[in-house]
Amino acid sequence: MITALVVFAALALLVSACATGGTGARDEGPAHDQSGAAAAVAPSASPAPSSSGRPGPAEVVRLIKTDPLVSTEVKRGLRPCAADDYAIDTSYGDLTGGTAEDVVVNVLTCGDGVGVGSYVYREQNGSYENVFQAEEPPVYAQIDRGDLVVSKQVYEKGDPVSNPSGENVITYRWSGSRFAQEYFWHNDYGTVVEDTPSPVPEA
Repeated sequence: MITALVVFAALALLVSACATGGTGARDEGPAHDQSGAAAAVAPSASPAPSSSGRPGPAEVVRLIKTDPLVSTEVKRGLRPCAADDYAIDTSYGDLTGGTAEDVVVNVLTCGDGVGVGSYVYREQNGSYENVFQAEEPPVYAQIDRGDLVVSKQVYEKGDPVSNPSGENVITYRWSGSRFAQEYFWHNDYGTVVEDTPSPVPEA
């Protein structure tokens, strides 16, 4: 009887040890925007895709941190905001016509979610290559019907962070081996006018 109990306890300990594990970085963060100082970049080496073919949040964080083309400032700011949750947005889709989905990563600040870096990674020969980056905040990149759309809020002197004067938006399209600019437009937000109360009709 004692021998059976010892064997059972050992098995229980083994099962609990195997079940222990951490969760990776979570894909989260508010959407923001960029343009302008973006650039198609020379490919850089990066971690290989996961067995599922789509990198998970922990792999995306590692991808950014090990990419030699990502600035030191962005890497320094890429840290957990709470527990193991990172302020990153990740999108997957076909931008470059490759055999695997491209990965669009936006690195944001904790708390206010300002975009500090946007990147596109293309799978090539078993690893991901950085084929586009924009690091002039506030910046945000996204996939729109097969194109890369990068937007940036524009601040004039004296504008508070909460009220930019406008926004630049640039659409890029993959051409050969790089992204080329297709469209550019600017939106002026105009002057904020306080709402005046509507008169109450007399009974």
